[in-house]
Amino acid sequence: MTHAKIKKVVFPVGGLGTRFLPATKSMPKEMLPVVNKPLIHYAFEEARAAGAQEFIFVTGRNKHAIEDHFDHVYELQSHLSTKNKRLELEMTSDWLPPPGNISFIRQQEPLGLGHAVWCARHAVGNEPFAVILADDMVLSKTPCLKQMVEAYDEVGGNVLGVMDIPREKTGSYGIVDIDADAKPRNRRLIKAKGLVEKPSPEKAPSTLSIIGRYILQPEVFHILDRQKPGAGGEIQLTDAITKMIGEKPVHGYRFEGVRYDCGGLVGFVAANVAYALEREDIHDRMVSELREVFKRGRVKE
Repeated sequence: MTHAKIKKVVFPVGGLGTRFLPATKSMPKEMLPVVNKPLIHYAFEEARAAGAQEFIFVTGRNKHAIEDHFDHVYELQSHLSTKNKRLELEMTSDWLPPPGNISFIRQQEPLGLGHAVWCARHAVGNEPFAVILADDMVLSKTPCLKQMVEAYDEVGGNVLGVMDIPREKTGSYGIVDIDADAKPRNRRLIKAKGLVEKPSPEKAPSTLSIIGRYILQPEVFHILDRQKPGAGGEIQLTDAITKMIGEKPVHGYRFEGVRYDCGGLVGFVAANVAYALEREDIHDRMVSELREVFKRGRVKE
C-alpha cells in the first residue's frame, strides 16, 4: 500500500524558554547555538533530510530572530563575497529553501503544543505532516525524522518518536500504552492502544515516552478543533492523538540515536559537547579541553 508522502513539517517555536533566562529575555530559545548552529537550524536540516519541501513555523511574540535566520542578510553576504570567503558565504545562504517554501504563523496565546499544531491547520491542509520540536535533538547516523518517514512508508497512519525512560521520570512525558498483541514487522515499531500525558510513575502504563517527533494525519486538526485543556491546563497533542486510535493506526518508533533534551540546561550543555566531538575539525582539541576541565575540577566548592 502506498502512503501519502510527508512534504510539510511544522515547527512549534512559540515557547518562552524560561529555563534559559536571562539569555532568552531577548533571544528565542530556538536560536540558542549548539556549537555554531541554532537549535532550529538543526531541526530544519533534519526535516529537509527527511524529504520535506515546506516548512511551517508556529511562532510567538519576540521571535523575529527565527524569521531573520531563514532570510537573506544582504549586507553580510556582500561583505563575505567581497572578501572571497566562500565557505562563510555558504553558511549564510546556500542552504535556504526556495522563496515561498517557508511560512510563519503566530500562536497568539501559549495554550500548549496541541494548540500550536492546530494553528498550522490551514498551511498544512488535508495531508499528513510531521512535527519537530527543536529542543529535542537526536544525534544519529540517519536523521531521526528520516528514520520515522521510512517506518511510516511501511505502516502509514500516525508515527511517534519514542524512547525508554526511567519510570520515575514518566511524569514529565507523554507515555505509550503498548498493544502487546500487535507484532509489527519492523522491530523498532510498537503499536499503541493508548497514550497518557505525564502520568505518575505508579500509574504509567509503560516507560516508553514520546519525544518531539511526530508524523500525523490531518484528522488530528478536527479533533484539536474541539479539544479541551488537559494536563497542565494546556491543549495536549497526545490527547488528540489518543482519540485517533481505532480510527487511524498509531505507532511508536524506537529511533536509532541519542536524544538530548535541550529544553533544559544540562541536556543543552551535553548536546554542545556531543555535537562538538562529532566534528573532525575540533574533535581532538575538544577532547584535550575536556580532560583539562575534569582534571581541574570545580573552582567553586
